[in-house]
Order: sequence, then structure tokens, then C-alpha cells
Amino acid sequence: MRTIAIVAGGDSSEFEVSVKSANEVSKVLSSRYIIYIIMIRGTNWYWEDQKGRYHNIDKNDFSLVTDEYRIRFDAVFIAIHGTPGENGLLQGYFDMMGIPYTSCSAFCSALTFNKQACKLFLKEYKIPMADAILIRNGDKLDPAGIIKQTGLPCFVKPNDSGSSFGVTKVKKKEELLSAIETAFKESNEVMIEAFMDGREVACGVVKTRNKAIVLPVTEIISKNEFFDYEAKYTPGKSDEVTPADMPAVVTYEIQRLSSLVYDLLGCKGIVRVDFIIIGQKPYFLEINTVPGMTEESLVPKQAAAAGIPLEDIYSMVVEDLF
Repeated sequence: MRTIAIVAGGDSSEFEVSVKSANEVSKVLSSRYIIYIIMIRGTNWYWEDQKGRYHNIDKNDFSLVTDEYRIRFDAVFIAIHGTPGENGLLQGYFDMMGIPYTSCSAFCSALTFNKQACKLFLKEYKIPMADAILIRNGDKLDPAGIIKQTGLPCFVKPNDSGSSFGVTKVKKKEELLSAIETAFKESNEVMIEAFMDGREVACGVVKTRNKAIVLPVTEIISKNEFFDYEAKYTPGKSDEVTPADMPAVVTYEIQRLSSLVYDLLGCKGIVRVDFIIIGQKPYFLEINTVPGMTEESLVPKQAAAAGIPLEDIYSMVVEDLF
């Protein structure tokens, strides 16, 4: 039986979501593999045993050191949302260690984690999307100029974080500076994006060398102003309809674009692509290369709607590494 490390935690605001995701993945995969959940926070990398004792990871070769033995892992399942598991840092480390992992490559992860860089890359391939402006910490701000370009309302969001942390919907010019300040708490770069008044949808894609699965589309109907952290993770704060109630032609186009975006970016493993539908046209919003795997998350719900056991999807990406 192969030994798999599921890495969890990380150094972003998504720590708790990541731990939940890792626990769910562990439940699903433990019938097929020997599983260890490895917590990563800053320079503390450890496994907690059933007695609550911590055992450190030797970062020289990513082996687990206990009193009795040293464990080497056959592969790593990355369940860290945000840094360092979704932005390429861990991927680069595992590449150097020669340990296979389930997510996108270091380059692809770094590119997709930077929302503005990802959009500019996909724009070259004529993927439709909203206009956006990038500002960096220390830039001189011109609220009137920004609004002239994006219009109102607009979304102000950290350029490289997930779970909608630090995101504000700005309706008045006076709200812009405090929204930018909020976003800067999560990132050194802030993206200001034109508001698209449409239906928000998401589509999971899983590809291996032998198989491609484009999952059913989910429509997200938030009861909050938008699909923020509370709406994502609080039961009853949003309705998620899978499969989305849309004309077949629109569903097909979302799935086609999701698969195309996956291929253009050179993704690997399980990703989720988000769009806003205006009329019948999907506009690209963002891509998550380590999407949530909690019970509230969209990819597990889409797999259920497609009648595909999560065990099959997760083990499919693990087996593709060998």
C-alpha cells in the first residue's frame, strides 16, 4: 500500500478551510492508501499522532521522523489553499525533492494564484473577462481615474488570496480607499475589477494522462451582497444549484471554456474555474488550482451530481503520479 502525505494548513487566512479539506480527503482515501496529514505553518511542519504528540518533518528530504522509524512518502496530496500550497512555493520544494504531488506545477500555480497575471495570460487567447486594474502597495492612488476605468459598482480584491478574504463590493467613490486598505491586509497587490451583473457559476475539471472529467456546472446564488467567505462556508447563506438550471448551450459553453482554460494554463489534477454569466455568455472570473474539498465545497457536490465517487476522483489524480 502506498504512503501518501496530505499537506494542510498553510500561512493564509484559509488555514481552517484547508484543515477541513485535508480531513475530508483523508477520510476518502484512507481505504486505498496509508495516509498522514502533515500540518504546515511557517517553518513548523509536523504530523500529530493519535495521542496528540507532534512529530517533525525533516525538510532535507520531506521524511517524517518518529521515535521508532522514519517514513518516506510516495506522493503528496496538496490541500493547502493559499500560500505556500497554491502559489507554487511548495510545488518548487517538492520538485527539488523529486516527490510527485497532485496539483499544478510550480509555474502554473504561481501564474494562476496571481489573478491579474492569469487574466492577462488568458486574454491573449481571447477568453472573455471583465476589465481590471492592478495597484501595488505604495502606488499613488487616483480614485477618480480608477472609477473612470472600472465604473461603479466595482470589486476590490487582493490579487493573490482565496475564499473571498479582503474582497469588497464598492458602490460609491468614497468607499474605494477603505476597500483598497482592506485588500492590502491580505496581499501586497490589489485588483480592482469592473462589476459584472450576472449569474455566478463554477465548474470543476479533473484531467490525468488517460482521462478527462469536466464536472457539472454549479450556480451560486449568494444571500449576501456577493459570494463572500460567510456565504461560502455558512450553511444557508447561499444556494448552490448543481447542475445549474441553464440552457444546455450555456452549460456546454461553460464546460468547454473551463476545459480550455485548464489546457491553456497547463493545469494538473483537480481545479475549479469560476465565471459570471451575462445574458448567455460566460466571462472568466478566476481559477482555483487547489479548490476546497470540504463537505460545503463545490467540487465534491459536483462529483456527487455526476454520480462519481470522490474516492475515484482523488485516487485518479494520485495514481496519475506513478
